[in-house]
Amino acid sequence: MSNPRKALFAQRRDGRVVALQFLFAWSINHPQNLNEDIREFIETLENPREHYAFGEELIHGVIEHQEELDAKIKVLVHNWDFSRIAKVDLAILRISMYEMIYRKDIPPIVSINEAIDLSKEFSNADSKRFINGVLDRLKGSLGRDARKVE
Repeated sequence: MSNPRKALFAQRRDGRVVALQFLFAWSINHPQNLNEDIREFIETLENPREHYAFGEELIHGVIEHQEELDAKIKVLVHNWDFSRIAKVDLAILRISMYEMIYRKDIPPIVSINEAIDLSKEFSNADSKRFINGVLDRLKGSLGRDARKVE
């Protein structure tokens, strides 16, 4: 890829996929040594570790802010029991919400579109509507332009 923007986009997409896969597994079984588990997981992948740096940032950010993110999810899901949210959908929501709240260098609309794409690839057909609805409600409460970086 000669276009740097496309290369960054592809690298970030790969990072989101890695974060989703790791956080899904993490939600089922928390590792004894998080950093070692991340290193071992990434070493099994196709590209060098540096390629997945964005994914590692997402993993650490989501885990660090998990309680706050989950509290926001509980407020934003209407008529839905938090414990019934599919683990893969929960991982997608946590990643996207982390980006929307803490990564001012990513427009919220990009995080929402990426979440919907992840749900299409890794979850069921109904998930994209659910995820889009939750993230759209969050977007409305952010107090910033959804299409711009800050």
